[in-house]
Amino acid sequence: MWLNPVSGNFNLPVMRKITLALVLINFCTITYSQIIKGTIQDLSTNNPINFAAIYFNGTFVGTHSDQNGNFEIDISKNKSMPLIISALGYYSNAVPDLSSGKYYRIYLKPKIFELNDVVISTKGNAKIRRERKANIKIFREVFIGKTSNAQKCEIINENDLMFKYSSFGDTITAFSLKPLLIENKALGYKISYYLDMFEYSAQTDYFYFYGNIMFLEDSITREKRTQRFEGRREIAFLGSRMHFFRTLWENDLDLSGYSVLDNKKNKLCYDDLVIQTDSLSKYLKNKGSLEISYSKKIPVTHIIFTQDSVYFNKNGIFDGIGLRWDGEMANQRIADQLPYEYSFKKNNR
Repeated sequence: MWLNPVSGNFNLPVMRKITLALVLINFCTITYSQIIKGTIQDLSTNNPINFAAIYFNGTFVGTHSDQNGNFEIDISKNKSMPLIISALGYYSNAVPDLSSGKYYRIYLKPKIFELNDVVISTKGNAKIRRERKANIKIFREVFIGKTSNAQKCEIINENDLMFKYSSFGDTITAFSLKPLLIENKALGYKISYYLDMFEYSAQTDYFYFYGNIMFLEDSITREKRTQRFEGRREIAFLGSRMHFFRTLWENDLDLSGYSVLDNKKNKLCYDDLVIQTDSLSKYLKNKGSLEISYSKKIPVTHIIFTQDSVYFNKNGIFDGIGLRWDGEMANQRIADQLPYEYSFKKNNR
């Protein structure tokens, strides 16, 4: 507060300016900060869930519920994304269509696994331990990947993984009550992955896993980011699914080196592929199947639609349930995934 040094009274012109500045600051805060609040509860008991993770999938943005299950989070930069809620021992839940000022009461379903099949944990006889070792190898290759980045990824709490398989088939199911903690030493990230489902069939080589991911970049990596990390992140980004959808959003497929063909080998352009509903979202049209190549690389990527259209936005976020992937982009697993905050500068190439 400013005082007139002679009379000890307030300097009115200065006070008016300060008042105006405070009003503008408050206006900007209201405009750019959109806070939502809520409570996380157990679906079965209605008890509050403390230390639940509240975050936007694939980003650094997140918080945790307090001892009473309460939380608040700023949604201003991620308003178009669903808010994900995950907790130890529960299936994740997603809240779409967020509105600032609204109070959310969110329920999580406990993970209750049917253990009639054989469960392979860290304990057991020599045969069970051998089976677990073999299943861990399969899980790493399917979940983490086989790329050079995957060789530098470590699941810190691998012992929390449990496996089961049916005695009537070859399908392996993996699950964990705790989030998988992954250190990616190739790209310089730490990851918490809330695994809701993992299945793999050796007979058909079919796999499916689903969950939500939260990124953490420690202060040392952030402050002393080396060219090695930047170079590897750039390589992981170019030709990725994130890169493809960002490029498609900008109507920049040809200049960026992408070619998209339909099942009759006809080349498709932006207008053939995209439906735009508003300034925040677009939809990829259902074309049955598409062949995508980047910079004339082989192998190419094939996608098959399982929905009429697939949502995507400018950050490269897309509805993964609506597409099945095969080929180059399908080989990019958790080890090659980047946070949606990742920014690629074309003029740095």
